[in-house]
Amino acid sequence: MIHKHDPIRHLSYLRQSLSQDNEAIGFFISAGCPLAVPMPSDKWPLIPDVKNLTIAINAVLAADNEYSCLLRELEKSGKSRENIEDVLSFLRSLLAVSKGGEVRGLTEGDLNKLEKKICDEIVKKLDVVHPNDETPYHSLCKWVGSIDRKIAIEIFTTNYDLLLEQALEELEVPYFDGFVGSCKSFFDLRAVEDNMIPEHWSRLWKIHGSINWHQEQKGDERVVWRSSSPKDGASHLIYPSHLKYEESRKMPYLALIDQLNRFIRRKSSFLILNGYSFNDGHLNDAIVNALKSNPTGMVLALQYGSYEKSEKEGGGERYPNANRLAKRQHNLNVWTDDKAIIGTNLGDWGKARSTEAVDTDLLSFVNAVTVEGGGGATVSHVKLGDFLEFTNFLKKFIGLDVGDQLEK
Repeated sequence: MIHKHDPIRHLSYLRQSLSQDNEAIGFFISAGCPLAVPMPSDKWPLIPDVKNLTIAINAVLAADNEYSCLLRELEKSGKSRENIEDVLSFLRSLLAVSKGGEVRGLTEGDLNKLEKKICDEIVKKLDVVHPNDETPYHSLCKWVGSIDRKIAIEIFTTNYDLLLEQALEELEVPYFDGFVGSCKSFFDLRAVEDNMIPEHWSRLWKIHGSINWHQEQKGDERVVWRSSSPKDGASHLIYPSHLKYEESRKMPYLALIDQLNRFIRRKSSFLILNGYSFNDGHLNDAIVNALKSNPTGMVLALQYGSYEKSEKEGGGERYPNANRLAKRQHNLNVWTDDKAIIGTNLGDWGKARSTEAVDTDLLSFVNAVTVEGGGGATVSHVKLGDFLEFTNFLKKFIGLDVGDQLEK
């Protein structure tokens, strides 16, 4: 059976879900989102994607013998040198067993130096500011700050940059990120786990760390601090893996993964994933397991581009991990430009109704695309997987509550 999904019906449901002020609503901002910030062609992107970030770092460290050795060992382990997050995770796995000796031809000192060099280069590439105050991040934050909510908005991100912080603060939207204090902010585990924060403060949870987090030795333990900007010479806390770092629950990573789990398990929770490719197995497990335990929760993954790659791109599904999980889990939905998996059913977007009863604001987000070689026939596309388009959707409905929408 070939399913057709009514785009107006599902866009209306999305709009109504986002208007609720007494339900748990969250956003998950991932690697693809910075690419949506409009920039002059010679300066785009504001922040490179993982592939191009890796290319840049590999070029900078090409003459480093220890780094070349690390990449060779990485490839021997069957992993790719084209993902700097894999490189960093592999390095840290070696570091964990290198105490007082040598592993894969690299000493503990070599590995520590390499970790610092890689993180320093990541910081250089990610320590940027918004080109103006009209970016998709600003649109998201305007929406967050536009509703007097009974339950705080929660924003999760795997990105290390400071783009969300910049937009929230420029728009004076109060938020809590797990740290307290002004001179040398420290991570407050109790405040995170017990939710001891004012309700009108939004939450910002940086699951994989941040370029302005660093770690210092304090007596017999390591303590995590947050500064207002990246600190020169610091041990940056950037961890794109699920390495547990001394198995300590005081470390932010585990506390923030738990927070994601708790959020999805809340009654009628609604989490929207933006720019997430589902290539992190540990995060996938956290999301799906929480959904299995909470049938009232919903996760909507807005994916950039078409369901399948073009022949020029090599063909095949663009997001196979996301599709596989969504076909098994009824409350994980995946939207691409041309198809969607809703309630485990894969289908094309159906032709949008063009009657007077249809909300023209919603209709503006359904694009009629001409089928190549189809004699002028068109199909519907819903391109909310583009972070810019999605935040335009939010901006369109700022200030509307449920009553306003039902009257239209």
